[in-house]
Amino acid sequence: MNFNYPNGKRYIPKGAETQTKVKKQVNHSYSNRGMTLEDDLNETNEYYRERKIAVIHKKPTPVQIVQVDYPKRSAAVIKEAYFKQASTTDYNGVYKGKYIDFEAKETANITSFPLKNFHQHQIDHMQEVVSQGGICFVILRFSKQEQVFLMQAKHLLSFWDRMKNGGRKSITKEEIEQIGILIPLGFQPRIDYIKIIDTLFHF
Repeated sequence: MNFNYPNGKRYIPKGAETQTKVKKQVNHSYSNRGMTLEDDLNETNEYYRERKIAVIHKKPTPVQIVQVDYPKRSAAVIKEAYFKQASTTDYNGVYKGKYIDFEAKETANITSFPLKNFHQHQIDHMQEVVSQGGICFVILRFSKQEQVFLMQAKHLLSFWDRMKNGGRKSITKEEIEQIGILIPLGFQPRIDYIKIIDTLFHF
């Protein structure tokens, strides 16, 4: 199945360079490591919601389907679809009266985090959230080391500006370790980012 942005550019899913077909059957071999980060965050957010700690949800992505095949009477395969609008960030909600907005990304690199994982419209959105006083950040996962960091959006914006001004196209692991905060992986919740927010914003 092919997804396209509103400008016609082809969308490549996280953790996959090419994807030709999406079927209802889920591949549990964990070839797409990005889904595990998403699952961990979804379970964490459910933990927060059930205990009335915070209400954070993954944003739905509006999609317009333009071509569907019916190889079997009981099954349909989406062959082509377009995003109705450019996506912003992955998650948003409210915590202690404050608007929360964040993006989650991961990389198999071990020494740096490529900035190509982000898009200009996401950067613009985060800048707008920051300017309105919202709590905005990114959760970055180094998959091979199983390390997850929270980094405030203001730092990502600085690294993005550095790239736009001719600087390096990635954030070094050392930089992330210096200005980000390592989130210890737990059981319930799996990625307790609210505890980090409490520390950063003195809730």
